[in-house]
Parts: sequence; C-alpha cells; structure tokens
Amino acid sequence: MSANTIRKAKKLVESGGVVKIEDDLFQIKSSSNPNQSYFVTSNTCECLGFKNFYKFHHGKGLKANCSHLEALKIFKQEN
Repeated sequence: MSANTIRKAKKLVESGGVVKIEDDLFQIKSSSNPNQSYFVTSNTCECLGFKNFYKFHHGKGLKANCSHLEALKIFKQEN
C-alpha cells in the first residue's frame, strides 16, 4: 500500500467523507472530485482504481485495494 493511498484515506476520514448507509455499505467521497462519491463495502469499491487494480498489479498476489477501502478501515477503527 502506497503512502499516498494512506494519506488520501486519512484525509477522506478526517474531512467527513465517509458515511455509513447500512451495516456493510458506506458512501465515500472521491478524493479527486468533491462532487463524486462511491459505494464501498468491506472488500469492494466501485471506483476505477479498485476496478483496474489487477490490470496494473496482476500476478503479484496482491488483493485489490484503493484509498476508499483504506478510508473505510480507518473509519471503522475510529468508530
């Protein structure tokens, strides 16, 4: 996980960009476009970074991730 992804995730949580919808459904703002947000669960996100993760990291044994999933982890730890 890159330091930049963690930084963006912390900023999303600190700015109130994470909203709980249901038990495992959250709406998290885009870090690049304040008018956009994504629906996120514990292990999926509808953002392009998550959708394209395997395209860029294929064969490295990594689990798909993005700043929104990291923001959700931080949010859950703090709440």
